[in-house]
Amino acid sequence: MSKLIGWFEAVVLGVLQGLTEFLPISSSAHIRVVSALLGWEDPGAAFTAVIQLGTEAAVLIYFRKEIWEIVSTWTRALWTPALRGHHAARMGWYVILGTIPIVVLGLAFKDSIESVFRDLRLIGTTLIVFGLVLWFADHSARNKLTLEKHLNPVHALLYGLAQSLALIPGVSRSGGTISAGLLLDYRREEAAKYSFLLAIPAVLGAGVLELFKIGEHGAPAWGPTILATVISFVVGYLAVSWFLKYISTHRFTGFVIYRIILGIVIIALVGMGVLDPSA
Repeated sequence: MSKLIGWFEAVVLGVLQGLTEFLPISSSAHIRVVSALLGWEDPGAAFTAVIQLGTEAAVLIYFRKEIWEIVSTWTRALWTPALRGHHAARMGWYVILGTIPIVVLGLAFKDSIESVFRDLRLIGTTLIVFGLVLWFADHSARNKLTLEKHLNPVHALLYGLAQSLALIPGVSRSGGTISAGLLLDYRREEAAKYSFLLAIPAVLGAGVLELFKIGEHGAPAWGPTILATVISFVVGYLAVSWFLKYISTHRFTGFVIYRIILGIVIIALVGMGVLDPSA
């Protein structure tokens, strides 16, 4: 039997996904927490993964020129040695390398991702802890490196390891990878851009795999899931455009404060019995 995710819930969760996917505040945590606060059934990991296809489509369109250059140059470089030193060709390999950690860890911890990792106490804690990590990274970064000149295999792997932490709701895919980029001294915009590009294989892969669960085995029905995905695409496109412009002139302090407050509120509500941590 499918989970009871209605049309109204789909609209709310779709908007929420679009607004929070690219901000370093964890979209999966917000979907989990808002559902619990409103007394809705936890939509589950499958629903969350599938509607992320909407926001990932926004990335594909927003960065379409860069993505086409990477894919086309990387492909041609496979049989054209002269192209193998090109930035776009190297970027293709770096995205592949950076994707390996989340694939390996995602398969290894698949059962925990769908159960233990969705505990509200853990989510509240990770919001606070990784908010502080983002604050430290932002204030210690020298913001001087660029992807074209400085990205290398070691950095790509470190980015990938940071991205894999987002398997735990509350960490934030963008927050984790941007923090890693800042700690490596990349510029804010460069760290964010690579974060979004690196997420493409992982999000598309997870979303496609989880598609087969929609409508079955306790997952939400197709109709509301499709609606939420479309809405997340529209809102996500606007959000990524705004975010990249914002961080070019602002620090992440506002997001850090928000994460800490939200984490404290979640833990307090669970402690007072208002929220069931596993509901």
